[in-house]
Amino acid sequence: MRNRPRGSHLGLMLLASQLFQVGVDNIPPVTLAVLGLNVYLYLFPAAPLMQACVSVQQAYWLKDWRRLLLSPLHHADDWHLYFNMVSFLWKGTKLERRLGGPWFLYLLSVFSLLTGLVYLLLEASLTELTQDQSYSMACAVGFSGVLFALKVLSNHYHPGGVTYVMGFPVSNRYTSWVELVLIHITSPGTSLIGHLAGILVGLLYTAGPLKAVMKKCAGLVTSNRHNSPPNAYYGSSGYSGTGGGHSGYRQYPPDYTTNPTASYTSGLTEDEQLEAAIRNSLNERGQSSQRGAPPPYGFQLSEEARAEDIRLRRLRRFDS
Repeated sequence: MRNRPRGSHLGLMLLASQLFQVGVDNIPPVTLAVLGLNVYLYLFPAAPLMQACVSVQQAYWLKDWRRLLLSPLHHADDWHLYFNMVSFLWKGTKLERRLGGPWFLYLLSVFSLLTGLVYLLLEASLTELTQDQSYSMACAVGFSGVLFALKVLSNHYHPGGVTYVMGFPVSNRYTSWVELVLIHITSPGTSLIGHLAGILVGLLYTAGPLKAVMKKCAGLVTSNRHNSPPNAYYGSSGYSGTGGGHSGYRQYPPDYTTNPTASYTSGLTEDEQLEAAIRNSLNERGQSSQRGAPPPYGFQLSEEARAEDIRLRRLRRFDS
């Protein structure tokens, strides 16, 4: 890996221009903070690139595990930073609005760490299969792997959509794989294994056990912190559940029996409050024949689809 070139600031200026066009006030706080951290560590790196990149040789053989934390947040040059952060600006804004700031920060932390670990596993496997030590010495740096994981997650939430890649329509289901190949062909210096590691981490979340494990861990931490009953917990993504694991279910304290909306609007964004109000309205209509305790914060699949459709139509109007 080559050292960072000095005196190159065009990428930084273009990134600043992009941020001003979007408007700093329109960027959710976690996305803005992570973007700012990447820029700060580019200008004032925590370590030289050769001491921040991650490889099997450095991380596993020499036990320098701090590279797993440093590598996603350092970039080779300002263009590397620019393209990654512009991509993150779009993906982060969409996902943070959907998932909520605390859960999105949790997600980024897990994705960053796991992408590095999967990268090491893949490179070590290639070394064993090919008996070529160069795979263990390949050192990767940058946020690209995390971005591929976020791309898989974003496409998972919009399975029927189409993305244009080099002018050709590609189903969102396959966009990540097509871009993985095209980026490697058009930019041979990029880390194919690093990007592949990101895709695999994204699939572990959307189609594997990672999401359930993260929710379980978040539930245990929150339960211990607030001394919650063992059969109910509150996740930062808006998820809470019982032993049955029903997503979207929340039990209200007795104080909110007259105004259930007040229990979850505090501290939420405008989009989250809109979605919560829609869900609460659907619950009230669906249980109008049952008087007594207020309905839990939950809904059937058909109601979830209706609420999501309303929210997406509103977001489309905002984006236009």
